[in-house]
Amino acid sequence: MSDPHRSLIYVVEDDLAIAHLLVRTLQEYGFRAQSFPDGASVLRRLLTERPALCIVDLGLPDVEGIDLVRDIAQRHDCGMLILTGRGHTADRVMGLEGGGDDYMVKPFEPRELVARVRSILRRRGKVLAGASTALQRRHAHFGDWTLDCGAHVLRGTDQREVVLGTAEAQVLRTFLERPNQILTREQLLGSRELSPLDRSIDVRISRLRRRIEADPQNPKVIKTVYGAGYMLCAVVNWS
Repeated sequence: MSDPHRSLIYVVEDDLAIAHLLVRTLQEYGFRAQSFPDGASVLRRLLTERPALCIVDLGLPDVEGIDLVRDIAQRHDCGMLILTGRGHTADRVMGLEGGGDDYMVKPFEPRELVARVRSILRRRGKVLAGASTALQRRHAHFGDWTLDCGAHVLRGTDQREVVLGTAEAQVLRTFLERPNQILTREQLLGSRELSPLDRSIDVRISRLRRRIEADPQNPKVIKTVYGAGYMLCAVVNWS
């Protein structure tokens, strides 16, 4: 019988050898894991069961992987690790902007993959733990916007609504919990293992700026503090 307390990982990979390697590796490190050969099969399963994290290949036979990542991130509250043979910067940016928490290029070292899976789950666990102990703090009001932390929806004073991916919502929530304070990239991602070359937080902040700033090229809400990090410049009220 499977242990319900072990994190469940979905592997969406059409190469059976790689899928078996991933499932076996994850199980060896204490996870529950299940593989799916295409986007349609994992979307069907997501209707009845939610994993802690999905590992998604971008080269799937029935759907563009970036579209699948975006769909899962918007509809389901789970972590997202993109594992693909596409190493171009444009693919990385699209994957992270589309809702990926991390991006790995094949061939990969299984132990590094497990470390990245654990890192994503730790970051998400901290956010979820904070939310569970402060359910009354669901709505954050700042400037012309309100963030519904439970639904990951931004609402403007003009009644415009924007659905955020899980990764974007987590970063914005971290800003809103500590307004007018300089936060490092590590603090925003909730990880001490961040590589100096990891630009995922910069991609997410760029995307958030396009959502909430009147002029994303001259940001007034999320400011860069050069050499230190980023700061949300706003009065935040919770309800």
